[in-house]
Amino acid sequence: MASFSNSTLNQYNSAIKSWWKYCKSKDIDFINSNSAHLLEYLTDKFNSGASYSSLNSYRSALSTLLGQDITTNDCVKRFFKGVFRLKPPAPKYDTTWDPNLVLNHLSDYFPNESISLKDLTVKAITLLALASAQRMQTLSMIRINNISFYQDKIQIKIDELIKTSKPGSYHPLIILPYIKENPKVCPALTLKSYIDRTKAPTTPNDIRKDDFLFISYQKPHKKVVTQTLSHWVKYVLGKSGINIDLYSAHSTRHASTSAAHRAGVNLEVIRKAAGWTESSKVFLKYYNKNLSNSLDCEFANSLFQGNR
Repeated sequence: MASFSNSTLNQYNSAIKSWWKYCKSKDIDFINSNSAHLLEYLTDKFNSGASYSSLNSYRSALSTLLGQDITTNDCVKRFFKGVFRLKPPAPKYDTTWDPNLVLNHLSDYFPNESISLKDLTVKAITLLALASAQRMQTLSMIRINNISFYQDKIQIKIDELIKTSKPGSYHPLIILPYIKENPKVCPALTLKSYIDRTKAPTTPNDIRKDDFLFISYQKPHKKVVTQTLSHWVKYVLGKSGINIDLYSAHSTRHASTSAAHRAGVNLEVIRKAAGWTESSKVFLKYYNKNLSNSLDCEFANSLFQGNR
């Protein structure tokens, strides 16, 4: 079980609880079940509206309980082929939103020194999400002592295990160039202002009492969880006029990478920035050459220099 992340464990626990309830209602042995029982359970879930990916998650969870022989036999494989044809998996979003909507809204949150801590906080996380194209879970792991300041950029290392961490994979490295042409929505400038406002305590009355970057803007100013960051970003999206019934905080990854692609950014740069796809991992593993600073900054530059 140590090989699973907390989010995976939570997902598996939910599936196993569902399986337990099903077995109890059908008077089926919870552990010593066969593939026929599993197929009946999965069919019941499918008829209740479960998607292909949800059903696959159930299968993965139950393989830890029932064993691979049952969850991957020929009958189960044929079931999933049928589900794929009847209800093929589709991307969560068919369209995305224009980052300029958010940047135009956040440009009113300026000067950084004059706005409230709440406004500075939600501005910082939203701009960082757009500039990095990283998951909220990854951004929640950022520590102050892993942030390096340079004359032309800010560099952020992620040392914690994240959702995509596995043996041989690389840790994300976020590069935030200073966008001098557009200081109102410069991610690096905003982040520096946020850190200065919440600097490490020198007296008992100072705000920051945690090394994690993002803390609550309300007392007692403790580290916040992934869900809180998502709530903050979604709040900004809503204020920017984006349909938050359709788009979640995670959609920042789609919006920023799509905008970068439209701006002509090299696909490998986009993949590296977002930590996406096997091809980018193969590139980093076998060639293992960091892109030059100009390319490291290219992703964020494409997004923020176009908004003036």
